[in-house]
Amino acid sequence: MGMQLRITQRRSAIGRHRKQKQTLVALGIRRLHQTVVHNDTPQIHGMITKISHLLEVEMIEAAGK
Repeated sequence: MGMQLRITQRRSAIGRHRKQKQTLVALGIRRLHQTVVHNDTPQIHGMITKISHLLEVEMIEAAGK
């Protein structure tokens, strides 16, 4: 079984740079306190690193087959 990341937006994107707002959209986050789940990949880690000050991230066990 692989790991997944539960990503929640905890701080507002108002007043942030355009690229940071686009990164939130790329992660599928549209509003404050919204939570999304993504597979644990290097691409997702890169996006999280860019906007880590806006997010809360938890590692969860993926539901296996």
